[in-house]
Amino acid sequence: MNVGEIRKIKQLLEMYGARPNTDLGQHFLVEEKYLDQIIEAAQPLDDKTVLEIGPGLGVLTRRLSKEAKEVYAIEVDGRMVSILKTVCLKCTNLIVKEMDVRNFDPSPLGNYKIVANIPYYLTSHIIRKFLEEKNKPEELIILVQKEVAERICAKPNKMSMLSVSVQFYGSPQLVGVVPREAFYPTPQVNSAIVKIKTYATPLFSDVNPDKFFRLVKAGFGEKRKQLVNSLSSMGFDKEDLEVLLKKAGVDSTRRAETLSLAEWRLIYKNFYPGS
Repeated sequence: MNVGEIRKIKQLLEMYGARPNTDLGQHFLVEEKYLDQIIEAAQPLDDKTVLEIGPGLGVLTRRLSKEAKEVYAIEVDGRMVSILKTVCLKCTNLIVKEMDVRNFDPSPLGNYKIVANIPYYLTSHIIRKFLEEKNKPEELIILVQKEVAERICAKPNKMSMLSVSVQFYGSPQLVGVVPREAFYPTPQVNSAIVKIKTYATPLFSDVNPDKFFRLVKAGFGEKRKQLVNSLSSMGFDKEDLEVLLKKAGVDSTRRAETLSLAEWRLIYKNFYPGS
């Protein structure tokens, strides 16, 4: 633990009469080596626009402003915005916006990357929002809960709705684990750095995303249920489902977490022929 950095953070917060709001996911990274890992995973940055979500006290922001062409920092907490504008006064390529990232429109950014220690309570929403945007980022290098990182990068037998959703739009990689002691205040769980390289177009060009995810959601809707049972929620009787799954080459007794994305596509093509 970087005691010196924690002391600086406490002094800075005290100066502004502020304190970390853990309800907003404010856990500040205080170990330099993990900042180095994030920056390294995001390279190259010298000609890039970077979007940072939840910059907090600007520890990562200052590093990004030295590396990138320009940095957009989106912060919902007005107290943190005041601190950020002060500590990043010399960052002439920094644009700070006080707003909820859920309302942010990235279309004017052009090509960009997301590099951020994101608020954990918004993790799934942020990932889904930006992967589904018309102007999606080239890459997301994000710090998330370790358990969530493992779900994002999961392989068949451990798949989830989240892993299917991410891997439909991009290729994820677990860069490294960050222990809970590397943050102030200390969260209850360990974290991990994840890098998602987005595809120019979704993994499958011959499926309708809305229908595809309606199917996948039904498959995961009843945890641990066999596919023939979980997919019956879509209005099919079990005999028809047995036939459709057999045509797709998928055993009807399997569970959703065992399926690859390619197998979901085969099921989709039999559920929605000609789609």
